[in-house]
Amino acid sequence: MIPEPQPATQAATPSYVAETPAATPDAIAAYYARKLAFETDCWDVHASLASGRIDFVLLDVRSPAMFALSHVPGAQNLPHGKMTAHRMSAWPSDTLFVVYCAGPHCNGTDKAALRLARLGYRVKVMIGGMTGWADEGFDLETGSSNATS
Repeated sequence: MIPEPQPATQAATPSYVAETPAATPDAIAAYYARKLAFETDCWDVHASLASGRIDFVLLDVRSPAMFALSHVPGAQNLPHGKMTAHRMSAWPSDTLFVVYCAGPHCNGTDKAALRLARLGYRVKVMIGGMTGWADEGFDLETGSSNATS
């Protein structure tokens, strides 16, 4: 049973939640629009791959050995340290890259995003990485057939 909504009461002392006032709806909308310009999630990547609506290149930026153990289906392996102007020139300059690594504990996606941006490419980070993909219950592939390193 879902409880009935209760009106908010004004306490003499604000809660820990409300002691810092919430932003205005316009500021909140601008913040999240900006945030989503930098990232995507595992569900959106999976749904795009499953529907065939693939307008991005999915890059696993972990080591070739880790990629061979398991990776997101359709991903190409390109560790961030191997992203050079020469290597990246294989893709058109307007290519959108989606990068991922091991998970929230790994900053390989941040390093890859920075490197790609400095090379003039658009990029989004797949938040959650391999950990998020597994948490969603999505299938993984093994082997290194898509390795570009």
